[in-house]
Parts: sequence; structure tokens; C-alpha cells
Amino acid sequence: MSDKNNRSVINSGGGGVFNEISNHFKLVFRLMRDPRVNTFLKMIPIATLFYLIIPDLIIGPIDDAAIIGFGLFIFVELCPSDVVEEHRAALSGTIPGEWRDPQQIDDEDIVDAEFTEKEE
Repeated sequence: MSDKNNRSVINSGGGGVFNEISNHFKLVFRLMRDPRVNTFLKMIPIATLFYLIIPDLIIGPIDDAAIIGFGLFIFVELCPSDVVEEHRAALSGTIPGEWRDPQQIDDEDIVDAEFTEKEE
């Protein structure tokens, strides 16, 4: 089968930017708890949070948000991709399945049957 037919159905819950940020923090939290992720990689989010308690290099919250965002991004990028995709699918509510275009269904894929209701 081609990659075009091997898709997943994703529940689009909406929420926009805040939902994406929330899901990214949840993803980082799940990856931190996953034993398949290297222990040294788990030091990256800890180091970015440690950055909050040391004196600021630049005055203001912008540099804090940038460093934390960059650290969490790097952490997710360096984690094993199959583990990341597994957790992302769990967070987004992905329903595993195969995409089929209704216009291209073969006759052998159609089952002709009748529905009867069974009384108890």
C-alpha cells in the first residue's frame, strides 16, 4: 500500500495555540516519565527549569520563555521519534486505521447484508 492510504484519523479538538502549548507540556511530561528516553536527555528540561532560579541574563520574562521553549523543543526533537509519536498519538486522540477514499472502494470491499433486530 502507498503512504497516501496509510493515514490516521485525528480528533480535531480545536483550542488553537493554547491547546498546542498545553499538549507540548503534556508531551514533555510523558516523555520525562518514559523509561525508553535516555536519562541524559531528561536533563535538558530540568536544566531549562533550573534557568528560572539563576539570575537573569536579560531583564524581563521574554528570555526565560525563549530558553524554556527552546529547551523543551530540543528535548522532544532528541527523543526517539517512535516514542514521541506514540505519546503524541495518545495526547491527540488518534484513532489508528487506514484511510480509504470512498470514491475508490472496490466491489470486493462492500459487504451486502441485511439487518434484523433480535428480540430477547
